[in-house]
Amino acid sequence: MPTRTKRNVFALGIALTLFLTAGAARSAAPEISSTDDCLACHSDKTLTTKRGVRTVSLFVDGKKFASSVHGSFSCTNCHADLEGKDLPHSTPLARVQCGTCHTEEQKQHSQSLHGKAIARGDPLAPHCVDCHGNHDIVPVRDRNSAVAPLKVPFVCGRCHQEGTPVQLNRNIDQHDILQNYSESIHGEALLQKGLVVAANCVSCHTPHNILPHTDPNSSINRRNIAATCTKCHAEIETVHRKTIRGELWEKEAHVLPACVDCHQPHKIRNVFYTQGMADADCMRCHANEKLKAADGRSMFVSAAEIAASRHAHPRTQATPVSCSQCHSEVNASRVRPCETITHPVDCSRCHVEVGQQYQRSKHGQLLAANEPNAPSCRDCHSTHRILDKRDPQSKTFSTNVPNLCGGCHREGQKAAVRYTGAQHEIIQHYQESIHGKGLLRSGLTVTATCTNCHTAHMVLPASDPESSVNSKNVPSTCGACHHGIEEQFEQSIHSRLVTKTDKQLPVCNDCHSAHTIRRTDDTGFMLDIMDKCGKCHSEIAKTYFDTYHGKVSRLGYTKTAKCYDCHGAHDILPPTDPRSHLSRANVVATCQKCHATATRRFAGYLTHATHHDPKKYPFLFWTFWGMTTLLISTFVMGGMHTLLWLPRALQMRRDLKAEAAREEGKEEEAERSNGRKSSGEEGSHAD
Repeated sequence: MPTRTKRNVFALGIALTLFLTAGAARSAAPEISSTDDCLACHSDKTLTTKRGVRTVSLFVDGKKFASSVHGSFSCTNCHADLEGKDLPHSTPLARVQCGTCHTEEQKQHSQSLHGKAIARGDPLAPHCVDCHGNHDIVPVRDRNSAVAPLKVPFVCGRCHQEGTPVQLNRNIDQHDILQNYSESIHGEALLQKGLVVAANCVSCHTPHNILPHTDPNSSINRRNIAATCTKCHAEIETVHRKTIRGELWEKEAHVLPACVDCHQPHKIRNVFYTQGMADADCMRCHANEKLKAADGRSMFVSAAEIAASRHAHPRTQATPVSCSQCHSEVNASRVRPCETITHPVDCSRCHVEVGQQYQRSKHGQLLAANEPNAPSCRDCHSTHRILDKRDPQSKTFSTNVPNLCGGCHREGQKAAVRYTGAQHEIIQHYQESIHGKGLLRSGLTVTATCTNCHTAHMVLPASDPESSVNSKNVPSTCGACHHGIEEQFEQSIHSRLVTKTDKQLPVCNDCHSAHTIRRTDDTGFMLDIMDKCGKCHSEIAKTYFDTYHGKVSRLGYTKTAKCYDCHGAHDILPPTDPRSHLSRANVVATCQKCHATATRRFAGYLTHATHHDPKKYPFLFWTFWGMTTLLISTFVMGGMHTLLWLPRALQMRRDLKAEAAREEGKEEEAERSNGRKSSGEEGSHAD
């Protein structure tokens, strides 16, 4: 037989053998019983199939599958149509139904925009595998997960990024979603800083129940958006307590904005955008300077004033607050939208904390009582030209506050005439005080103004325990600026924290006054301070003025030691306290502040010693009375001696006078006798 023929017969035999072997193998093919059975073929990286015009890889990485959340399952748990089938199986396989296990997620997904798109056969509609992957699914908490927080924006961006088929072929009004998100405060935190707790797409839209914002059940519907945001911003009402009255959220239409009214959905960065009735609709009428209300009030609104106001240019760099956000009762369906307004603007709808403070204040109480002179928000802040308090042109700028308050509280004005106590000429006194001079003459804007002491919105009389100028609150009020002094005062014997007593303890204004506060190095203050201390320590003050220091002070000499030079000003402590200026350890140094050569013995000088206290100063007491007794006894004895000697002295005086008279008579007689003798002798000579 020719060699070629032999080779053909041999090949035919081999082929027949292989055919019979294959047939036998098919008749004895095993059913799919484990993952390994599938991986026998699908571990081949070159294994592919055709789906339309696309070539799809059928490769399955066994290691990744084993480490996935489904690693303990067999292939037929998901590919249920292979259950009981022989290998090799037929193709194509039915799509895996994840809802078999994930029932709730499947239910949500089927009701969502994505599920409805699948139901109508939209080829771009995403299935579970498009987001979660297939054979390498790991828990969301795993950074390798396809839907880990850091990857979610890019997973969603496959469809919702500008230029994708979904954006191009669908009527979607949101554009540049992924780009806007990446520039937002959430996107920066997540994508640039890796803060995985920052909000991503599914945080707001949910993972599976994605619905349009017009759907009442949507997580981003206007009625539900606050609840969605508070999943992360749990204390949002507390955070916004100065901006939003939280209990009104979602309870009254067109009263308060929802989150997205102020914060753009995908580009959240303290950026506001206008919503509601446009300002232009209002200005069509209110730009007319001749427009007046029925009662004659001008209804003109200056566009320039609004443009310069705090509401037009907030410090947050937001867009302006629209008219309807304040005048919330406007109805855009009316020809004159403002005809529906029946109440004045309620500033507390946004400034809730300030509103609550004002209602509790004396001003708010007067307004509630319909007092015609009660100040309202606009009296201090204006209406449409509200300026930031840091603006020098603002009525509430530091240097303007005294004049603002003086509009009512200056002598003779509507608030001043209500005063019944000794508080008069308040504004004039303030202007002459150290605070007023610092503010109004030196332009020192950090010095205390009316609102620093009385607060801006919760002004209460000093008799009210909640008042900032109530005696128990004065130290903390002054301590807001003079913090170091407050710390010293709180540890002194004048502090309520140290001295427990029912008596009134002195506070700042008892020594420094309320509105006429002077410099402590002022001559008048230094001379008056002893009298101020003497109001409480009257007996001690008397003993002080008996000393050299006190007597010299009475003469107007300010360089001598006064109360605070020895005891301290705000850190007064009993001498028994080691920290006291007068404690044994410190008293010499205290004296040396004036007497540089003072010694321990010098410091033993009894500054307040009195001879009236036999218990505290017995030596002085008995010495005083001993010397007094001696002095009195001496004067008594001397007086008695004088009285007893007086009659004798008088008699001696009379005797002396009589003796003098006799002597005088004798002299006269002698003179007469001498005269007669002289006459006789002259006569004899003549003869």
